[in-house]
Amino acid sequence: MKENIEKRVIGLFVLMLAILAYVAVSAVHNIKESIRSNDWVNKTHDFIIQVGDILTYLHAGDAALRTYLITGDERDKQAYRVAYSTMKERFDMAKDLTRSGAEEEPLHPRMVDLGLLISNRMEMARSVTDARKQAGLEGVAKLFAAHPELESINRIERTVNTIIHTERSLLSERDKQQHLQAQATKTTVYTGVAVNIVLVLFVFWLMRDDLAARRQAARALEEANAQLEAKVQERTAELVKTNQSLKQENLERRWSYQALDHQLRYNQLIINSIAELVFVISRALNISRVNPAVVHLTSWEPQELIAQSVERVLQLPPDPNSTQNPLAAAMRDGRELQERPAQLLCRSGKSIAVRYSLIPLHDQDKVVGGVLTVRLQEGAAQKSA
Repeated sequence: MKENIEKRVIGLFVLMLAILAYVAVSAVHNIKESIRSNDWVNKTHDFIIQVGDILTYLHAGDAALRTYLITGDERDKQAYRVAYSTMKERFDMAKDLTRSGAEEEPLHPRMVDLGLLISNRMEMARSVTDARKQAGLEGVAKLFAAHPELESINRIERTVNTIIHTERSLLSERDKQQHLQAQATKTTVYTGVAVNIVLVLFVFWLMRDDLAARRQAARALEEANAQLEAKVQERTAELVKTNQSLKQENLERRWSYQALDHQLRYNQLIINSIAELVFVISRALNISRVNPAVVHLTSWEPQELIAQSVERVLQLPPDPNSTQNPLAAAMRDGRELQERPAQLLCRSGKSIAVRYSLIPLHDQDKVVGGVLTVRLQEGAAQKSA
């Protein structure tokens, strides 16, 4: 859960940075466009001023020219030349303003026409002044009579007015574009800020929810730790109690083992003190223990008899009523046998007539072995003696 919250917060911060970057790029782009548009507007206004001055100096020069034609005063001639020269300068300045930018390309043909008209007008003025100088007013009248169009300046005025009207239309369109661009910039900035505020609030909500979840998890962990500690204490108490009980049982078991060991030693001493031959046999009739009397009488060593069948030292006469070994049948049935005849085989190969008795050993309800006692018959005992 912690990793999911961190991923969400990081993702939201990345999104906010992306929105801020977009808003910044858009704002910078719009600012650049606004600067470029303002430069174009300023240049257009300058162009309109220069073009308007063309008409002003055209009318001033034309008035000075007419005065010169009437009076022949050189000052009037100089005045019209200055006015026409200034008009040409304003035209050149206006033309320079239209040499760059795609928006000024439609003006090029009109500026070319205006330049031709201005050049023709200046040429006409030189022709008229030359005619005035050479032939006086009559020469001027003859020139105008031969070329009546020379006196008109209407084409120049119409061309200039058309250029000014076109540029003012472009200014109006540019004002609308700047207004729309400013609105778009404002909308973009406000929208970006609003979205970022919403995202910040969402991040705050996620972090608060995560903190609440962590506090709840911490409380649950504390409760679990308290329960675990209580269980540990309870279990520890049980283990201490069990340990004490085991210690008591071990002590009792050690006492029982000691008592059993003493009992076994006592039993061994008792068995060893019996004059009769004693064989402790298993259910399978294998010898597991003998007393010293067996070794003394038969000369067999205990290790030679242990784990061997009892029939190695004791031969039983066949039972006319059964083909099974009497010891095996008694072991199976858990019966005692008393004073049964048999032959004891010594290590030297000699056999001695004996009588044996069997007492089965029980573990709960099962026969696990037996104690076989063998004693010499009276005649065999005297002979052995």
